[in-house]
Amino acid sequence: MHTHTDGRPGGPPRPRDAWWYRERRAILSRELRRLGPPGHAAHLGCGDGGDTLRLNRHGWRTTALDPDPAAAQALGVAALQADLCHLPLATGGVDLAVAFDSLARVDDDRRAAAEIARVLRPGGTALVSVPHDMRLWSAHDLSCGHVRRYTRDAFTALLAGAGLVIDRLWNWNVLLRPLARLRRHHVAGWETRARRPAADRMLGWIVQAEDLLPLHGLSGTTLIARAHRPPDDREIPESTES
Repeated sequence: MHTHTDGRPGGPPRPRDAWWYRERRAILSRELRRLGPPGHAAHLGCGDGGDTLRLNRHGWRTTALDPDPAAAQALGVAALQADLCHLPLATGGVDLAVAFDSLARVDDDRRAAAEIARVLRPGGTALVSVPHDMRLWSAHDLSCGHVRRYTRDAFTALLAGAGLVIDRLWNWNVLLRPLARLRRHHVAGWETRARRPAADRMLGWIVQAEDLLPLHGLSGTTLIARAHRPPDDREIPESTES
């Protein structure tokens, strides 16, 4: 995606194999194991397709969508180009919607959140993450295509306003937040410096330690929510131009 390595054995991790993506995929796997039998998933803002492959490995039949699907297609994912505010999916047609960092990249995030709710079947699950806290805003966000970062209250209101019921909302990457804040304000854009494998593993272990500590109520760099469309929800109408 944003950095490149040669992928030689023993060399620096490729971006989708680096600690951030690796540990986020671990969260995805953990959440998928909590769900029932796999069905139809929509991966909204699929990026390079790494998370799409994880969904497929867990047995989900996944429709991958992204405004620019080239990176995912290069990985062998049959991703489709789509505007996340106008999803080419039937109302109530998917059992699971995954949108990691996607809402932060669209101008009209309320419309995009409403689209997530629309395409979910009643009782369907949404896994959504957003970057947390405008105090962390930096050139890193611009290089990622972000147009905002979220407070906990704003994220809660966004999902609730779309008609989704939040089952769990937690902060992620809490322990590394001070380092991220310091580093991002000293780097002009996405940090391209490749980390040694040992450093990459150490950063992953630090994030894993959060599961053993009562930290999820503290501020991190990311907010993650598991939500659902109410089972008795009336059919949400197709999106129309405002």
